[in-house]
Amino acid sequence: MRDDPEEFDDELEEGPSKTEIKRQMLALQALGEKLTRLKDKELARIPIEDDRLMEAILESRNIRSNNARKRHLQFIGKLMRDVDPTPIENALEALHKPAKVANEKFHELEALRDDVLAAGVNGVEKVMAKWPDADRQQLRQLVLQAQREKKNNKPPAASRKLFRYLRELQEHA
Repeated sequence: MRDDPEEFDDELEEGPSKTEIKRQMLALQALGEKLTRLKDKELARIPIEDDRLMEAILESRNIRSNNARKRHLQFIGKLMRDVDPTPIENALEALHKPAKVANEKFHELEALRDDVLAAGVNGVEKVMAKWPDADRQQLRQLVLQAQREKKNNKPPAASRKLFRYLRELQEHA
């Protein structure tokens, strides 16, 4: 039993717990796994200064056995401990940012199209407020055509045309 409570407190504050260390190592291993999935051009844009790490990443592409791949990813995670992961994470984020932005724009357009179709002919005003140069008559026709298709249980061709038109408007804006 410990007699001095201050001595006990000092032992507790020595550093991160085993769980925290394991969490950090798994995060580094996951980062290494992301690096192994990159194409050569993408990998060239990532600032990896450790030659052994780069060699291990390239070597992982030739491994087919699941067990060997798992061990190799653990090895890459071990090599990642010696490297500052922040520049690598930032480069990966910058690499994938255009795709994220495009995906967000796509979902935004889908939501706008759904709102316009739900509001009917009055929904055309939402588009006109966002893009004043839009062709009101074309929008109105597409909305009416989409409503007829939905009523007759036909494929949503007009809805797709409306989406394409909204995408054109967004690109020209």
